[in-house]
Amino acid sequence: MGERQEKRDYLAQAWLVIVLALLYGGALATVQTALSGRIAENKRNETYNVIPDLVPGADKARTAEVVVVGGNGKEVRVYRAFSPDGTPCGWVLPSSGQGFADRIELLVGLDAPCSVITGVYILDQKETPGLGDYITGEDFRDRFRAKPTAEPLVVVKTDPRTETEIRVLTGATISSESVSGIVNAAVRNLKGPLLGLIESQVSPAPETRGVETPSSSGGS
Repeated sequence: MGERQEKRDYLAQAWLVIVLALLYGGALATVQTALSGRIAENKRNETYNVIPDLVPGADKARTAEVVVVGGNGKEVRVYRAFSPDGTPCGWVLPSSGQGFADRIELLVGLDAPCSVITGVYILDQKETPGLGDYITGEDFRDRFRAKPTAEPLVVVKTDPRTETEIRVLTGATISSESVSGIVNAAVRNLKGPLLGLIESQVSPAPETRGVETPSSSGGS
């Protein structure tokens, strides 16, 4: 009788754990769903706020959102930056990838012809405090400014000797390499389609938070 009772108690406890896990998981999913729209809107607002820092001369109020098909075949919403007089002055590309601790979301600024990186901004990260989270600092992000997009960036542990090298953050090699890899992936995926957009002279009108697609945009 004692062994049977122990088995019954064990099974009851096991089922209780399973039920609680399901309830907890369902509650988390509900909260995530309820907040996802607000989180996305907050990131969109943050993106607009940093566009002038990512693209010199840009007026965030004249930004146009453009949906393009990347080299990987997936649609991506990018931001085309315009100066106050309406002149195209660059692009802001969203991208993400795996970091050391979790996924990293960032923005990459490019000049108008997509030939030079004009800035990098970290939208979201959960890297190690005091080490990997220094990727959000201006000192590290400035290492990407003025780097050409013709060749992939490479992270090095010494002072850069070529224009495609980025010096690693001390104690955060993986985080540094992750950011560089995400930037490289964004450029590789979107530079070609954006150049095609430019060459075809398809240019969305610089409207506040307007969303355009290449097929529906007017000529510049």
